Amino acid sequence: MRRRTESTPAGFGAATRAALRRSAGTKPRRWLITITLLLGLLTAVALTAATPPDELTFAALAHPVQSLMSVAVPFLGILLAHDLRRSPGNVRLAPTLLATALLAAAVGLLGALFCAAALALAPEGVASDAWRYAGNIVLGGVLVQVVARLIGVGLGLLLSSFVVAALASIVLPLGLYGLLGAVGAVRPARAWLTPYATVQNLLAGDMSLLEWAQWVAVLLIWGVGLTAVGMARLRPQGAAAGSPTPATAPERSHH
Repeated sequence: MRRRTESTPAGFGAATRAALRRSAGTKPRRWLITITLLLGLLTAVALTAATPPDELTFAALAHPVQSLMSVAVPFLGILLAHDLRRSPGNVRLAPTLLATALLAAAVGLLGALFCAAALALAPEGVASDAWRYAGNIVLGGVLVQVVARLIGVGLGLLLSSFVVAALASIVLPLGLYGLLGAVGAVRPARAWLTPYATVQNLLAGDMSLLEWAQWVAVLLIWGVGLTAVGMARLRPQGAAAGSPTPATAPERSHH
């Protein structure tokens, strides 16, 4: 029976808590969290001030706020994935993915809170249907951030450079969206293949069964698929010669 190393948490819950602690365990990671949240808050405040009252709705705020936050959200997923790359035997995938989803959900909920607070405190009033589909949009914001964070995990497993993975998390989804949009014959495929198309649907608040199916397809491709390919690449390293895995290396300063 293989001995448990001191750095490996005993159970699933302990491993999940360890992954949550790692998410904010260094100053750069805490800065990333702070910048992501500030980006959402300042966007909500600025849009409230700039939007005419008769156009000011929860949906009008949520789309840009959650979209902008989702640009930075994958970066922490990349860093958590690099924990797996450095020590695949001591950092477990399932608890890391659960921690990733929980943190992404928290970001989505805080983004919704920023929008709600900005709307409630709007000095010049809001549109008559300002809160239409608000519950659906809150759920949509959570799902947007979960997929964004999973994209970060997948790319972090595939790419060893944080900078390259971070750029890829922006360029690949948006580049594919633009490429498919440029060719009329394949434009409908955007809804099935690109995260940004599902973001627009989720944050509109009124999802049809077809649009839910499209979101599931995007989740499977960009979330599950990328992570599975990344783990398949790591497996030979972690299982090489049955040797024990080294202790987790300290993060470099740019993390």
